[in-house]
Amino acid sequence: MRDLSTASRATTAGQWGVIALGFSIPVSVALDNILIGLIAILWLLSGNWRGKAAAVRRNPVAIAALVLFGLLAIGTTYGSGNPGVLLKYIDLLLIPVFLAFFQDAKTRERALLAFCIAAVASVAVSHLAYLNLLSQNSLLPREAYYPIGFKGSITHSLIVALSAFLFALYAREEHNRTYRAGYVALALAAAHNVVFMGWGRTAYLVLALLFLYFFVVTFGRRGIAAFCALTAAIFATAYLGSATFQQRINDFTQQFRGWQPGVPSDDSVGERFEYFINSLRLIREHPLLGSGTGSFPSEYARIVADQNMLETVNPHNEYVLIAVQIGLVGLASLLYLFYRQWRYAGELAPLFHRDLARGLVLTFAAGCLFNSLLLDHTEGLLFAWLTALVFAAPAQPPPLPVRAAA
Repeated sequence: MRDLSTASRATTAGQWGVIALGFSIPVSVALDNILIGLIAILWLLSGNWRGKAAAVRRNPVAIAALVLFGLLAIGTTYGSGNPGVLLKYIDLLLIPVFLAFFQDAKTRERALLAFCIAAVASVAVSHLAYLNLLSQNSLLPREAYYPIGFKGSITHSLIVALSAFLFALYAREEHNRTYRAGYVALALAAAHNVVFMGWGRTAYLVLALLFLYFFVVTFGRRGIAAFCALTAAIFATAYLGSATFQQRINDFTQQFRGWQPGVPSDDSVGERFEYFINSLRLIREHPLLGSGTGSFPSEYARIVADQNMLETVNPHNEYVLIAVQIGLVGLASLLYLFYRQWRYAGELAPLFHRDLARGLVLTFAAGCLFNSLLLDHTEGLLFAWLTALVFAAPAQPPPLPVRAAA
């Protein structure tokens, strides 16, 4: 018989593991991998298999994630798939593992706090780099022209944009004026970092969507007008006051206008159009089930071999990547996962978790249009970790039936 104290200790250690992972995700890939290994071992030692299975069965989001992973696993058995690529999607399989340790509300609170601390550290490092205070730093060298935190520009900006939204939610829920002002200041600092310093154009869109949602759910119809006015003011200020923002917008406009179908491109916008159009050709070849998980690099190289276009292992679009690999069935599964997250978020008892969950969906649904976020380590792990955290929150009890008058 299993020693109950061992299982209990493993559960407690696993809870601290997922808390630590909240800090690690924005900071260190190496620490991520160590923590994931420890959490997996602790999950095995913690027992309570019936309880774990029941928690997954009750959670439609976890089931949808497992279905998507299952389709990707099946995709390794046919076509020109590469089974090794399945490991890049292993984060989907970790959602039930993390879910087991997020059943405790205090663990969820501490995990979000750990993530916030790491996000603040990322913003602080980025600001120090922007002020050219880290160029000679031997431990964390950063240049003023590329002021990132601990990750690359796209990942850094997405994490900071999501943290800005998270701080805004904390500010809305906080009743103490001093603490509320602190959360507002953190939200503004994070948003300022994304818009005025960041190079990630995807994060511009994500930040706008997150705060459009925030203004609508917080202020109703008036929030739309307030958001539009604020966005126009911020855009004008950033365009005139931030060389980085102005350059990124101008580059996008110039590259978009310069792109021509069928003509090889050498800029990021044109290349993304190339990836998209050529990938559609691959999808048409195997529309239902795709050409196999991990098949994209070889299939794309084949289709552009006679077009003098660059090969790529990543179309920078998760929807397209999934459709090429496991077809329209797989694409429907990914869309269904986002749909289940959005719908189930409405059933969560704390409104804070409802809005954070929908912010997660907006971040990844929009981000996946321009990046293969689930394929990337940090973004994929953040998706799994935060999905397990927010959807471990209790759902609202069903409404009581209305009895007919006697």
